[in-house]
Amino acid sequence: MNSADQRELKKHVGKEAVKHVKDGMVLGLGSGTTIKYMVDALSERIKNEGLDIIGVPTSNKTKRYAESLGITTKDVDKVDHIDLTIDGADQIDKNFQGIKGGGAAHLMEKIVAINSDRNMWIVDESKMVKKLNYPLPLEVIPYGSGQLYRRLNRMGLHPKFRQSGHGGKLTTDSGDYIIDLGLPEITTPVQLGEKLDSMTGIVEHGLFLNIVNTIIVEHADGPETIEAR
Repeated sequence: MNSADQRELKKHVGKEAVKHVKDGMVLGLGSGTTIKYMVDALSERIKNEGLDIIGVPTSNKTKRYAESLGITTKDVDKVDHIDLTIDGADQIDKNFQGIKGGGAAHLMEKIVAINSDRNMWIVDESKMVKKLNYPLPLEVIPYGSGQLYRRLNRMGLHPKFRQSGHGGKLTTDSGDYIIDLGLPEITTPVQLGEKLDSMTGIVEHGLFLNIVNTIIVEHADGPETIEAR
């Protein structure tokens, strides 16, 4: 599939997702290229239908883009609930467990997700796999990150600091680093998540476990809606 075809699929799935948005909603706004197209479609609905929507962005980039289109946003701590969060995913396995964080925003994405009544992921069909094997991001505190890297390496988890495009380590919106784990396959994501949760210095990992409710998968012949849980 070429890049033009992928863009069209992302546009289609973004438009399909905003059909689930209702007037008066507090809506979590995910991050990533697919979500950009969803925000475009949301902006059109707000303008055309006069919807009253408050967006809760999961990254500074999403916040800036949504506000540039006239969408009202609030910080997650300034709302008392979130009706629905629409986000993308880097990969989803057969049990609907996911990896997110390719855009280095998974900490804020997970905070918004766990405070949402429902979570929807929108992806193209290439993101659906039997077993997870996408590089697993860890957001880590800079202090002691070298020691943590060496520990992860001794555990056989194939760590690698993510680099910025300008040289040096990439820094997240929260001022942390990202270590990606290059695992050939994640056969037991829940157990791995529990292990990573217990390790000092890891702020948050990119495994999104038992979180998603609805997945919209865009195929060449149209969208498929899956009710995961």
